Amino acid sequence: MTDWKERACEAIDRSEGVLRDVSLDLFEHPELKLEETRAAKRLADELEQRGFDVERGLAGLDTAVRGVHPASSSGPAVAILAEYDALPELGHACGHNLIAAGALGAALAVGSIKEELPGRLVFLGTPGEEGGGGKVTMVEANVFDDIDAAMMYHPAPFSVTGWGTLAITEVRLEFYGQAAHASASPEAGINALDAVIQTFNGLNALRQHILDGARVHGIITHGGAKPNIVPDYAAAEFYVRAPDSAYRDVLLDKLRACAEGAAQATGARLEFSTVGHSYKAMRPNRALGACFERNLGGLGYTFAASPPSAMGSSDMGDVTCVVPGIHPFVAVCDPGTALHTREFAEIARSERAQRVMLDVAKAMAMTTIDVLTNPELAAAMKEEFAHNL
Repeated sequence: MTDWKERACEAIDRSEGVLRDVSLDLFEHPELKLEETRAAKRLADELEQRGFDVERGLAGLDTAVRGVHPASSSGPAVAILAEYDALPELGHACGHNLIAAGALGAALAVGSIKEELPGRLVFLGTPGEEGGGGKVTMVEANVFDDIDAAMMYHPAPFSVTGWGTLAITEVRLEFYGQAAHASASPEAGINALDAVIQTFNGLNALRQHILDGARVHGIITHGGAKPNIVPDYAAAEFYVRAPDSAYRDVLLDKLRACAEGAAQATGARLEFSTVGHSYKAMRPNRALGACFERNLGGLGYTFAASPPSAMGSSDMGDVTCVVPGIHPFVAVCDPGTALHTREFAEIARSERAQRVMLDVAKAMAMTTIDVLTNPELAAAMKEEFAHNL
């Protein structure tokens, strides 16, 4: 380790109590997407107390946070990103309390020595990852235009740096039919629920013909009022995912065709709309990822030789399309526990997860120092990013 890295790690050790408290505070007070007022305030307060220039609310997002260390000079600008929204009913079953505390720790650690380092240090609190698309909004508002590298981490049952994410679009299907007495005069009705069910059946018939790794999955959000009334309104919501945005759009057309066929077969009227979040596939920067892996590996961590085949989605994908970025996954539990479960929510407050969060904060701090002080690394990141555009 360089002297700077050693001092950054020592700063995290000194802040261990605060970082654990932030992680557990967010865990005990989960807030849904774009409603993270308590979490955003806690993070902003901690940054201000350590001398950062803090902006509360940006890009039209009330719970977004930007903290910039005042010691800025020529050189790369590095953004360390935090997520802090929770899931409905499950709380922090995706571990965003750990992500937020780890990002805060890394930013404060580098901030403690920033006067000796070139470049700019930026903390970005990005709300609404769970379907709110906070990072997408921030990208569109040019928040990342002056950033040269962006990083965050995600707790998981495995450790891997080069794992990507799937492009995703959320779709709502609404069918309008004709109500009637389901026993006395069913012939007078048009069953909107039948149209929803036929859409699912058509989609299921397509699964054999969809590329590996792509996903289309949905739920029925409205299926009628009473069994003795032919449903005149029914609705479903789907997530359409693919390894790249182009094939995601192909699948959107296929889903639309299934829904249109169901409408024609039943006589119901279809309204097809894209709603909620639409995220791009992630492009992990390998040069930056290798640097993070070396730094965390120096703390005794090992990484999978190859990433798992199954992937989820994240608005960090949109960030990696405009700036070199990484989103490594780091194990906080043994393999076999899935994200977005009650079991993983319990893991997010475990002692092991807190220890990992502190180590990852150190690795992100050391990686930030590398980017700020190593021109060869910065050049390699930019060259790779430009090549992958």
